[in-house]
Amino acid sequence: MKATIQLKNKRRKRRAAHVRRLIRERSDLPRLSVNRTCKHISVQVVDDTKGHTLAAATTTSKTAQADLKGKTKSDQARHIGAEIAKKALDAGVTQVVLDRGFSRYQGRVKALAEAAREAGLKF
Repeated sequence: MKATIQLKNKRRKRRAAHVRRLIRERSDLPRLSVNRTCKHISVQVVDDTKGHTLAAATTTSKTAQADLKGKTKSDQARHIGAEIAKKALDAGVTQVVLDRGFSRYQGRVKALAEAAREAGLKF
């Protein structure tokens, strides 16, 4: 059982590294890095040339907890997408590249990305 979990984690890391490598090769725009767990989702706008995080939002933050209470995980992802777009626009970032990590572009990741687009962030 332990070997299968290790193999799954190894594949996840390889997929995430592959996506990140392609983004760095093809674009100089900041990355919208998405990290999804079973219960929570967090997102950062990262400038790889300087190595700085420009904006961040997560479902575990105390400010978001009151707004997210009683919502489904997809609704929470939509809320976080709108929040990160607002923070990124305040930081002067209008265009980003989506770094979905090991996750597929479906479900919560897709909901987050669409909400960020609707709030004014360009992909």
